[in-house]
Amino acid sequence: MAESNQTFWRGQERSSWIRLRTLILLRWVAIIGQLTAITVAQRYYDVQLELGLCYLAIGISVMGNLTAILLFPQNKRLSEFENFLMVLFDLLQLSILLYLTGGLNNPFALLLLGPVTISANVMSTRSTLIVGAVAIVLTTVLAEFHLPLRTSLGLVLDIPDILLFGNWAAIIIAIIFIGAYSHRVSSEVQSMSEALAATHMALAREQKLTDLGGVVAAAAHELGTPLATIKLTSAELIEELDDRPDLKEDAALIREQADRCRDILRDMGRAGKDDLHLRQAPLSTVVNEAAEPHVGRGKEVHFSEGPAQDGDVQQPSILRKPEIIHGLRNLIQNAVDFARANVWVEAEWTDGRITVSIMDDGRGYPPHMIGRIGDPFMRRRRAESDQRARPEYEGMGLGLFIAKTLLERSGADLEFANGSDPYQHLTDNPDRRGAIVKVTWPRKLIDAQKGDTPVPSGSNTRIQV
Repeated sequence: MAESNQTFWRGQERSSWIRLRTLILLRWVAIIGQLTAITVAQRYYDVQLELGLCYLAIGISVMGNLTAILLFPQNKRLSEFENFLMVLFDLLQLSILLYLTGGLNNPFALLLLGPVTISANVMSTRSTLIVGAVAIVLTTVLAEFHLPLRTSLGLVLDIPDILLFGNWAAIIIAIIFIGAYSHRVSSEVQSMSEALAATHMALAREQKLTDLGGVVAAAAHELGTPLATIKLTSAELIEELDDRPDLKEDAALIREQADRCRDILRDMGRAGKDDLHLRQAPLSTVVNEAAEPHVGRGKEVHFSEGPAQDGDVQQPSILRKPEIIHGLRNLIQNAVDFARANVWVEAEWTDGRITVSIMDDGRGYPPHMIGRIGDPFMRRRRAESDQRARPEYEGMGLGLFIAKTLLERSGADLEFANGSDPYQHLTDNPDRRGAIVKVTWPRKLIDAQKGDTPVPSGSNTRIQV
């Protein structure tokens, strides 16, 4: 993927996706809840509170909301640092209110988890760790230092020390576990979302190129007849204008330009390939087209195809889907990037399946990463020897993910292994000692003639102008 796209995906922080208005609304909900809890505790349960200080703490939160509403537009999105300050402010405001209302003896102390959870979901790991550490420190302080809750008779509402310790331990564990859990899940969802978006971009590009090729091929096909007519007419004029050299020269120029137009359209249409060919092609043609950009990159790419077991001798014609071409192209690129000298691309078929195997003579996949192949943004640190051998190779860890996603979308199953692994079953050829990818489709899904979605044969439909 291009460097600009890499910067876009990895440089954009999740916190910048959150609008200030959203946090303001959540803070209004918290303010209403705090006022309600204080009012109920004081009026219905006769709990003696420092109402002036409590209302002051809530008033600070109200003033913060009003200031944000007046100073910033409704559609403002917070930066990482701004979001961090907002969450830290809410955490401190809640801690002050808990200090005034019994500390950890107050059952609402559990709300300390709120700012931590928000931070874990929308901010970076560093900001989440800071907010979590501040929450743990404040929880520990509140366990020891707080104003007691008293009834109207002066009775202190205090829970036993063992329960207080339990509350403290439960909140600390919840901060660590829920924070880590939320941050991990949120990061996974974000990575998958970005990777899928990159996959759709790659597929859209391939589809656009395919559609453009179809238009060009159709234009070449449709313009062939009028160009032939112009050429024939100009040839007749040349024969009849022997006594008019000036007009004969013009007729010869017309014929020459008609030939030139024919050659241009032939090149653009890939030697007169019609649009039906763009929708289906022999298996070997599709495989060679996928590998074409990487054939001349200094590594020898060996192609072979043939029936396996009970397969017909006749090579199948498959649907020329952008997902298949782009997916195979990424796998072949990966093999060429890491091969020492040779890459093998083998296609075979039976009555029930079609298989393409891509193998190389490189070092293969790191054994500890085989189970994770296809995860987005997964790449191992390159050694200095790799950097010298392939200075141009710098990816995002999306190549295999895009290939796997696109090929699975077309109905394929993928298997990954190392040829050096004595327990692998994908090949028994001792030369294939590097990485191995085996892509298998149920034949009915991609066979253009015998599958569930056959492509109609026949002449092209004339384009209506």
